[in-house]
Amino acid sequence: MAESERPPGNPPSGQRPQTFQGLASLRQAMQAAQRPAAPPTSAPFPAATTEIQPKLDEFGRAYATGKRKNAVARVWIKPGTGAIRVNGRDSPTYFARPVLRMIINQPFVTTDRLGQFDVMCTVVGGGLSGQAGAVRHGISRALTFYEPGLRAVLKTQGFLTRDSRVVERKKYGRHKARRRPQYSKR
Repeated sequence: MAESERPPGNPPSGQRPQTFQGLASLRQAMQAAQRPAAPPTSAPFPAATTEIQPKLDEFGRAYATGKRKNAVARVWIKPGTGAIRVNGRDSPTYFARPVLRMIINQPFVTTDRLGQFDVMCTVVGGGLSGQAGAVRHGISRALTFYEPGLRAVLKTQGFLTRDSRVVERKKYGRHKARRRPQYSKR
């Protein structure tokens, strides 16, 4: 008897009719019918590398952008003697106040890399304090690109977080951003 001549509801010859005791047995039968064949073992999957590779340019430098207030710093670091050049000038000349030079060196001190990297950066916008914070942010990010293992140390110190506080704009009808005109009784 051909398949098309067989009456509906009767199983093909040589097979028993399949009966289900409930939804559980129906679900098991559906899963067994949908199970795919085993994947071929001839091409194994490539091993996943868990170690993050450093991001360096063709000169062996790590680049990062740092920002604070309205200042933006483009920072390149490479192994060296610890020289820091800002806009073509040495850091003691550009940042005359010791506090600003201390801010710039904080990522190196925290990671015990003081004097191991040369830093070349250009900074635009803002004042000296904002520019020092932007350079620190850029150095911290560049260090994580050069040595990815330092990210946890710099992150816990807060050096990788961009300080987004900027001066609020002056509004119409106000003397400053929120300062109202003086009240006059008469």
